[in-house]
Amino acid sequence: MAKCTGLYGTPEKIAADVHVLYFVDDDAFFKKTADLLGSALKATVLDDRTKGDFTGAVDELLPLVAGDARYVLVGLGAKDALRAETLRRASGRAAREAARFVAQSLAVYFPSEEVVRRHMHLSFEECVHTVVEGTLLGLYKYDKFITKQPDAKKGLIKEVRFVAADEGFQGRLKSALETAVTVVDGVELARNLTNAPGNEVSAETLAKEATAIGKKLGLKVVVFGRKEIELHKMGGLLAVNQGSAREPRFIIMEYNEQKRRLPLYVIVGKGVTFDSGGLSIKPAAAMEEMKMDMAGAAAVLGAMQVVAKLKLPVRLVGLIPATDNMPGEGAMCPGDIIRMANGKTVEVLNTDAEGRLILADALVYAQRYKPTGVIDLATLTGACVVALASHATGMMGTSAALKDQLRAAGEKTFERVWELPLFDEYDAMLKSGVADLKNIAGRWGGAITAAAFLKAFVADMPWVHLDIAGTAMLEEATAYAPKGGSGVGVRLLTALFRDVAH
Repeated sequence: MAKCTGLYGTPEKIAADVHVLYFVDDDAFFKKTADLLGSALKATVLDDRTKGDFTGAVDELLPLVAGDARYVLVGLGAKDALRAETLRRASGRAAREAARFVAQSLAVYFPSEEVVRRHMHLSFEECVHTVVEGTLLGLYKYDKFITKQPDAKKGLIKEVRFVAADEGFQGRLKSALETAVTVVDGVELARNLTNAPGNEVSAETLAKEATAIGKKLGLKVVVFGRKEIELHKMGGLLAVNQGSAREPRFIIMEYNEQKRRLPLYVIVGKGVTFDSGGLSIKPAAAMEEMKMDMAGAAAVLGAMQVVAKLKLPVRLVGLIPATDNMPGEGAMCPGDIIRMANGKTVEVLNTDAEGRLILADALVYAQRYKPTGVIDLATLTGACVVALASHATGMMGTSAALKDQLRAAGEKTFERVWELPLFDEYDAMLKSGVADLKNIAGRWGGAITAAAFLKAFVADMPWVHLDIAGTAMLEEATAYAPKGGSGVGVRLLTALFRDVAH
């Protein structure tokens, strides 16, 4: 991540290789922003508006070079249609455009207070958070394994200066900037883990990452190996791991473990580090994407890091059942019957429906905490992608209050959730003739019946399941997320727990 600083001033006073300014499609506001530019450049930009070349319309970008100075002008659209997500997306697009220059430093100037307060209905802190998120997430690249050429100069922005117009905002800017950078750092952790190849990220890798976070931030971290997993009778996790050459792990992270008066939440992340489908093997086409089947686990790690760094007044437990799903010697077979941690038996009809098996054991383990709420995140079903594409996370569960809180957090962060029904009739679709449950229910309602399977292991906990299959693994880049792992869930959960804390 680029170094971030907060300053006040105007483009003529701020040293930077590239300057980003926001324009509103409104004559008065457009002119106010143009006034920040030198007289010659101001005249050019106002002429561009008159000609219709750059009007400040939403998604418009105008890169300019004026002597030694370089600018990216970005449109926010009509004043009556402004919202936080407009600003976040504009920030991401502008940052990416700025990275096309040969530049190491970037200055980003916040929109005027009148635009932010009256038309976006955001506080100054909310504006800062939104701009910082969009800018830094827009600059993100996963290039760990790319051998750069020695003459590569573009896309190397090392410092971003976020600039307020008034010196009086400096204290508030520093605090809001630190918070936003902390959140982005958690998202980038999740993105890096999700994008990493399966030969680099294993269950043991996730365990080491959790341990490192715990050591740095004072979290209690316990990692179960095979022996402890067997003692806890986690039959789902053990069965999925049967075909693997790598050992499974069950990871437990606890934040504020000693503060028993605080509300306690449990977040559970699916940690399938590579999913071949097992003996019900997946088609070869796009199987490489299944390195991202641990995006739920990555979100839990990122969220635990952010919540601990922000020192939010909640108790939070992160649970990650981790393994890969391989068709090796001893692999789980279609028709096998396994016994789960709560004693229920499951007929395995499809070994590629493995995520629910390991999550079920984790949900049983979560019951010991008697939590205020439990949220699991999993790249669980292609059916959810068919239903919602990449624009919303599927949400199902037993707690109306927790669903409402997540819905509100989703609107704030634009990591939107959309509720699907979880009627009792779906439970009947999972009945087996030879066991308590079967792990798939057939072709129809696949996202819902997967959640119905998990519900059988929740007992009386207030619980919500988030199917992030579409939102965690992007086939195309967005304004501030690249193709591949999006890091979804970190900002959503952070917003939720910040709301709970207040």
